[in-house]
Amino acid sequence: MRIVITGASGFLGGRLTDTLLRTRSFGGTPIDRLVLADRVVRPGSPAATDPLVDIVHGDLVDRLDDVFARPVDVLFHLAAAVSAECEADLDLGLRANLDTTRALLDAARAQTAGGGPRARMVFSSSLAVYGSHPALPVPPAISESTPPLPRSSYGTQKLICEHLIADYTRRGLLDGRVARLMTVAVRPGRPNAAASGFLSGIIREPLAGHPAICPVDPGLRVALASPRRTVQGILRVAEAERGAGPGRLEGPMPVNLPALTVSVAEMLATLRQVAGDAVAGLVTVAPDPAVEAIVGSWPAVFDNARAAALGLAPDPDFLSVVRDHLAEQTDAS
Repeated sequence: MRIVITGASGFLGGRLTDTLLRTRSFGGTPIDRLVLADRVVRPGSPAATDPLVDIVHGDLVDRLDDVFARPVDVLFHLAAAVSAECEADLDLGLRANLDTTRALLDAARAQTAGGGPRARMVFSSSLAVYGSHPALPVPPAISESTPPLPRSSYGTQKLICEHLIADYTRRGLLDGRVARLMTVAVRPGRPNAAASGFLSGIIREPLAGHPAICPVDPGLRVALASPRRTVQGILRVAEAERGAGPGRLEGPMPVNLPALTVSVAEMLATLRQVAGDAVAGLVTVAPDPAVEAIVGSWPAVFDNARAAALGLAPDPDFLSVVRDHLAEQTDAS
């Protein structure tokens, strides 16, 4: 089995890589090759020297011949430009999110047309495909049957890709699976350009002794998932067999990964509970209308029934998310 991960040097790509290298199997089948594709190479990654791994370095569209040099059985497409980047630069988002995905789809299509295996393509979408509008208010809890109404370029690009994947799957050109990710927190490492990045920063930075800005009203509620639960969800959607019944992936709909609903104020209260007043005092609330417009358009409450049927559950509470983060930081030091 040959598996490809795009965006392999990113945060989630790196975690998925580490998980697959630990198990060295996918759905019970041994992995023969794991191809890690990204524009950059993850510094200090032991994956780079693992005998199971091939590295494809560079712009993905330019390296598709290398990615598909041998038949691809499973393709995890995680590479993307993030929300604030796409809002600031429409052309960047269209190239990185839409054009690259279309190129991958057509490469998988060509593989099938040439008599190769029908690739299983797992696409990381986002809760940003949803949005509220006075003319179409969202229900109390979002499910996969709720009409998407993105309020950002990033969400729009993700939704277009979802529809393309569904159509290629309908035509039998590939087996497409879409996992809609919640906001992942707490992310370790350096801040990124995602509009939601502050949801990790207001926890991560104070715990490291650094100040942080909260750019939204603390009363804002958000839908979160820990890094561990997010990678578990992506893998479960990837490995599930098609068909009806519990534990199987039925129909063409995406899967909204399980969401923990929490307010920013509750997040900050948890920080205070774990680390004390001095650490919590490192967070300054300074609303940024641009950030609030993007993050505030995303729903916070989800019906997790479709994910639950696959055996997935949200994090039990935000305290467990913070404790996970602290444990990982301890293990890394």
